[in-house]
Amino acid sequence: MASSDAWAAWADAPWPLAMGEEPKVAAMPAMLRRRAGFLGRMALEVAYACLDGQTDVPTVFCSRHGEVGRSIDLLSDLARGEPLSPTAFGLAVHNASAGLFSIARADRANHVALAGGTATVEHAVIEACGMLADGAPSVLLVACDAPLPELLARFEDCDEQPWAFAWTMTAAGARPLRLSWQGATDSGDTARTPGGLDVLRFQLGAARALVRHTGAMRWTWSRDA
Repeated sequence: MASSDAWAAWADAPWPLAMGEEPKVAAMPAMLRRRAGFLGRMALEVAYACLDGQTDVPTVFCSRHGEVGRSIDLLSDLARGEPLSPTAFGLAVHNASAGLFSIARADRANHVALAGGTATVEHAVIEACGMLADGAPSVLLVACDAPLPELLARFEDCDEQPWAFAWTMTAAGARPLRLSWQGATDSGDTARTPGGLDVLRFQLGAARALVRHTGAMRWTWSRDA
């Protein structure tokens, strides 16, 4: 699902997203592109589309789970006493996609990769706002995730789905999105949708507010009328 119309229809009445054809990431040289797995390709596809040729834009890549499948493969090799591949390790770390993106574009702009549990997108937004406060005119935020590998599937605490989106963030304009947070004494939330998709649906829709509970925190997204 890649068109604006398709995403708008999904935001109006969401349905579970399923694994499909790998994004082509045609803008990236083939030698680097073939290193990226499905998750990385999703992230790279939306990053290229969002920047549309711009350079020198700091980026924040975020994913709750990251390339956990590659990590499982490495741990399996270790358990079997097999030598570990440095290349495989380099592509398993959380900043692998950010690294491929900067290398492919010969772009030396700052990039950060982070994971923040069920509040990963919220923490990424805070990080991006910090870059804006430090003087960056704009910041690219790339968020992505995918279902856990079969070995870890029983630990999923929501209906994990493959998804990715990218935002170009700038200082607040006339109708800003706002994010605030405070401690909460109870979870108050039994939503089964991944948090990143909840945030994306809010951003695409017309709702005035979205409240999300993640552990001991309550996050409130809002927009002006």
